[in-house]
Amino acid sequence: MSSLLHITNGDSFTEKLKSLNIKGDIITWREMLCEGKTLNNVGSESFWKTRFEFFHKNYKVSKSKFIEGTLKEYRSLCNHKKQDQIVLWFEYDLFCQINMLAVLSWLKTHRKYAQVSLVCSGKEDESDKMYGLCDLNNEHLHKLYDERTILSQDDIEYADYVWQLYCSDNPIRLENLTDFNKYQFDYLSGAIKTHLKRFPTIKNGLNEVENHILNLAIEHKPLNRKGLMTSVLQNQGLYGFGDAQYDRIISSLKPLFTSFNPVRVTKKGKEILKGSANYYSAIRDNELYLGGSLKYSYLYNTDIDRILKL
Repeated sequence: MSSLLHITNGDSFTEKLKSLNIKGDIITWREMLCEGKTLNNVGSESFWKTRFEFFHKNYKVSKSKFIEGTLKEYRSLCNHKKQDQIVLWFEYDLFCQINMLAVLSWLKTHRKYAQVSLVCSGKEDESDKMYGLCDLNNEHLHKLYDERTILSQDDIEYADYVWQLYCSDNPIRLENLTDFNKYQFDYLSGAIKTHLKRFPTIKNGLNEVENHILNLAIEHKPLNRKGLMTSVLQNQGLYGFGDAQYDRIISSLKPLFTSFNPVRVTKKGKEILKGSANYYSAIRDNELYLGGSLKYSYLYNTDIDRILKL
């Protein structure tokens, strides 16, 4: 009998997977590698040290909480050495796709002998809606599991290659990737394009997410900060971010709001949105990374959808 190991995208789905009565052990990948500095050697001491420093500085995560939440689960993954079938459960969005790349990079190095397969939710019906794993009923999840994608060695090598590029100090290399359709990752191309739009635009110094938040504040006129958060979470496209991530972004834009109760954007904020003012110098943070690249060392040209190095 072959032994099975499942690696999931988060605690919510881990609980749901337990109820599906599919055999195998479950490991939860508790990370958000789409944020903060990443190193390409997943699981190394320097990798986890860099990640802890990011969480501690930006989310006030204590060492004990980091060890208990993330490292304990990672060590459990390291100790699962006998399984020769590994099933990954991830979703279509940027948050999940970057985590998936990191896991595949780790598996390439540490589990060469295992057959790796992928269950990835996203476009599940004729509508334009994209579905997370927890949006789907048990019957649909069983169907996805039965039809899961067996990844070839080429697929895994490619995922590792894209991860190396994500961790490099030059996002232009990612932009030059054109061969996504040769590999079995239906949502990776969209996720990488979404990632590149997180660099500040030439137009006003804010990136796509920051511009989107200001636009939603003006269009939806939320009554309070919680209402703004709800609008952002419901209209976030391919990002897949959570409350804590958006709360941090909204805080960085605080000077562009006259009030959060009700939510109102300043005159300067409206000028920035129109492109008649630029916020780059005010928001610039020389220690802020997206993968391996410094966020404010590059600009995104929305007219031609290209990244430029400053």
